[in-house]
Amino acid sequence: MPKAIREVYGTVLAELGDINEDIVVLDADLSGSTKSAIFGKAHPERFFNMGIAEQNMVATAAGMSTVGKIPFVNTFTVFLTSLGLLSARDQICYANLNVKFGGAYCGMSDALDGASHHATEDIAIMRALPNMKVIVPSDAASTRWATKYAVDNYGPMYLRLSRDVYPDLYTEETRFELGKGAVVREGSDVTVIACGLLVHKAMEAAEALAGKGVSVRVVDMYSIKPIDRELIIKCARETGAIVCAEEHNIFGGLGSAVSEVLAYEGCGVPTEFVGIQDTFTESAPYNELLAKYGVDADGVIAGVEKVLKRKK
Repeated sequence: MPKAIREVYGTVLAELGDINEDIVVLDADLSGSTKSAIFGKAHPERFFNMGIAEQNMVATAAGMSTVGKIPFVNTFTVFLTSLGLLSARDQICYANLNVKFGGAYCGMSDALDGASHHATEDIAIMRALPNMKVIVPSDAASTRWATKYAVDNYGPMYLRLSRDVYPDLYTEETRFELGKGAVVREGSDVTVIACGLLVHKAMEAAEALAGKGVSVRVVDMYSIKPIDRELIIKCARETGAIVCAEEHNIFGGLGSAVSEVLAYEGCGVPTEFVGIQDTFTESAPYNELLAKYGVDADGVIAGVEKVLKRKK
């Protein structure tokens, strides 16, 4: 039975805490929501509720890392990547410290709280920070890998985590690698490069389009920074068209990262962007928001149809 991404993250953190006493976890008074409370219950002596003081929380984590601890800082994505940004930039990334960021409730997944709680610019912010790695899990297995990878490998890392339940996409035996993406569906007419929830929406769209005779390749670009340049170029050359799909502003996120690769490598193929069209979002049930802002299967289908017209 699929689990919420945040639930998997909290559970894996607690399990890793059993075997690595250097792991410490900090939260900004939202541990019940971020699920860092699971770690707190298992290891109360290494759990710190910093209150609603995100910049101070990140700064405290920076200090802990200098004495050999592996701090994970947690709160809603929008607060972690805005209120925590100054400390993330000037203390952690500048000094290349070993601090991990667990951004819960990414995209519009905190649906009913509206624009103030929606994170639609976080990928752009975090991937622009020198030394920061950016990982976007798309199911339980990739979340488990990303959390363990963050513990086992040195340096600042941002894990983009959703409030929602994602269907299982991989098995627990799947091998992941930083700087790589995964082809989760083969196709020859167009490639949809997606991350997070939009991988699943792309799979739905590909299935629907197959009934119309359109062959869609779907790539899960779970590593945004570093990104899989080789796979992007391969897909562009083999399918001749790219659609980037993300629950994020169309500026600065996955689509921008993919376009940078295409531009640098001279792969001038038709490209479309499925994402939030440079606007603030609003309060509503999650599925209604995804539909309104075009980040659902229908939005991906529309993107594919547009790019195929240009390909011809």
